[in-house]
Amino acid sequence: MKLSTLKRLFRYAKPYSVFLAGALVSALIHISLTLYGPILIGRAVDQIIGPSKVGHGDMIPILATLAGTILISAVFQWIMAYCTNKITYHTVRDLRVQAYQKINRLPLKYIDSHAHGDIISRVVNDVDQVADGLLQGLTQLFTGVVTILGTLVFMLTISPVITVVVVLVTPLSLFVAGFIARLSHRQFVEQQATQGEISGYVEEMISGQKIVKTFLYESRSEQQFDEINQRLYNCGVKAQFYSSLSNPSTRFVNGIVYTAVAAIGSLCAITGRPGPLTIGQISSFLAYANQYTKPFNEVTAVITQIQTAFASADRLFLILDEEEETPDAPDALTLTDSEGNVDAEHVYFSYRPETKLIQDMNLKARKGERIAIVGPTGCGKTTIINLLMRFYDADSGTIKIDGVDIKNVTRSSLRKMFGMVLQETWLFSGTVRDNISYGSENVTEEQIVAAAKAAHAHSFIMRLPNGYDTVISEDGGNISQGQRQLLCIARVMLVDPPILILDEATSSIDTRTEIRIQKAFTEMMKGRTSFVVAHRLSTIKEADLILVMNKGSIIEQGTHEQLLQKQGFYANLYNSQFAVAD
Repeated sequence: MKLSTLKRLFRYAKPYSVFLAGALVSALIHISLTLYGPILIGRAVDQIIGPSKVGHGDMIPILATLAGTILISAVFQWIMAYCTNKITYHTVRDLRVQAYQKINRLPLKYIDSHAHGDIISRVVNDVDQVADGLLQGLTQLFTGVVTILGTLVFMLTISPVITVVVVLVTPLSLFVAGFIARLSHRQFVEQQATQGEISGYVEEMISGQKIVKTFLYESRSEQQFDEINQRLYNCGVKAQFYSSLSNPSTRFVNGIVYTAVAAIGSLCAITGRPGPLTIGQISSFLAYANQYTKPFNEVTAVITQIQTAFASADRLFLILDEEEETPDAPDALTLTDSEGNVDAEHVYFSYRPETKLIQDMNLKARKGERIAIVGPTGCGKTTIINLLMRFYDADSGTIKIDGVDIKNVTRSSLRKMFGMVLQETWLFSGTVRDNISYGSENVTEEQIVAAAKAAHAHSFIMRLPNGYDTVISEDGGNISQGQRQLLCIARVMLVDPPILILDEATSSIDTRTEIRIQKAFTEMMKGRTSFVVAHRLSTIKEADLILVMNKGSIIEQGTHEQLLQKQGFYANLYNSQFAVAD
């Protein structure tokens, strides 16, 4: 259990200090009244110490007072629970919001290099674990501190000697609990990490279930799942075993305390030394001995939730402490419009320093030009798109739009200048209308329909059960791949940006539909700069400029005819891949 983690959690709770104060005051009153109960019970016991010696007259007001203290104590216990719940769930809400906002500020390289399921697990499962542990911890903290201090005060008023005995035995209980907590913490850290790993694996297998079934990978995926699940089981069992030792161990120590109090109290009552004690006072002291050790029992009883919460908090803070995407410069420009002129000068970039990718890239694209980017797999075609959109920043060199370095432009305004259709479609659970208008605000129904018609999506949309109100399942699972692509194209057509990026945008569409889509693209590309990453013959042959890439460098550029005449890399690529289609 890290003190730094605890301090950080309490910093998140600081804005709700009013509830914290309310919880403390309520805990003070609740525990004080609870601790006053044994005094009243002891007095009542002293009224019935022998035959014909029952003081009925004195018993009634004592019992009435006891009933009143119990009732008022219960009210303040409810107030304390209300305040601690408010602190917990407000704090956890803020943590979850900050974690989600942090993900939006993280560079794309972090998302690309971490399992998505593990990230989801941190934002959802780990935050829930923090909530459970924080609620338990706060409750035990408030009641425990006040109970320990209060019982000490009341016990000192009854017998300082027996109180000293109780206090001397206390460190043994703390030592046992602390030793077991340190032993189990490592297991809880491993348990939460493995929980994130299994969440990531399940998310990956579910999202790729068609591929899993296509390649008959079910049995192997089950074996891998069983291996991770077994590791989760092993560390979970160890964590539960070690943490479960805390409660019986501390209860054993507390039993020793109770026995010592009973034995010494009885001797004091019999001998009268070092001070006389009545039977009622012994009864009260035994009750206080139980009250004094109760916080230790309660904390060790919930040690599992608390340890899990701290392990989860550490995992959550790892995301919150990640280096964010380089912020926009204070004097960054906001693009409101663009001619679409793009220049790249001596650009170098690699995802990993040891693996070179983009090397000394230079290109010029002017307004209205259609730029096709071709080359073998892994040559850096899609990387150029990532650099243009500033999903990644170049290691060196400059990329300019209308003569302005994109690093001197706000990312939000830069990305508004681009419309992008990727080979991998992305649709969210919502209506067709919502998916088409995803990148646009305050658009009319007529504009949405016009964009769908331009993308040749209107006809299939109208055949859906509820037309534009048809709800698409997550990632478009209830429509075909081609239909999903048409909706993504309609989405970009509605945005109507000055620069277009089409990364294999028609790869999932049949040839007949592609011809119609290409006509729509041709109309949409008029007056706009377009970057087309594609292998299809129709797209490449119609381009104004073809950039041929290999091993991260632009090795050839020109029109389709010019490049064929050079009889170079492009000609070889064309002859090997497109000759049959031609």
